[in-house]
Amino acid sequence: MSTPARSVSVRDGRRTIGSVVEHDAGGDPITVIVTGAPVAKGRPRMTRRGFVYTPAATRKYEAHGRLAAQLAMDGRPPIDVPVRIELLIELPVPASWSKRKTADAITGGIRPTSRPDTDNYIKSALDAINSIVIADDGLAVEIHAKKKFGIAPKMVATIFPLNAASSNRRMPT
Repeated sequence: MSTPARSVSVRDGRRTIGSVVEHDAGGDPITVIVTGAPVAKGRPRMTRRGFVYTPAATRKYEAHGRLAAQLAMDGRPPIDVPVRIELLIELPVPASWSKRKTADAITGGIRPTSRPDTDNYIKSALDAINSIVIADDGLAVEIHAKKKFGIAPKMVATIFPLNAASSNRRMPT
């Protein structure tokens, strides 16, 4: 039997409920959408006194991601089996580009190859969903990430539970 799940997006602390997504109740995929320009995981910074901290832009974006994850989970417990994550990072097209170059970027003819790297976006997404959507980010055994230009910049993470046991858990007898 199918159960409806909501696709939820968050921008600047405001919640927007998207279209209803139908999926199988056995292995519910969870979709977390964080609208706005994606922010990659920043390097830890250190003060002169030796305190280490995460940059403010990274902390703020991860907080928006955690809120979107909580709304998408809708009170359900975190997934505690291995998962596959499909991550779509849509970046804004530079305003200085011509209309022709912008159109080419939107259709996929031009791809963003500049920094920040895709792996930093993956780290940011994993930190946002850790302990909310999945019990531990070590449960992410497959990650497919795609970085492209988009009209409305956003980060979309779809988490698919896999029909597999975790290697560090006891098998039921």
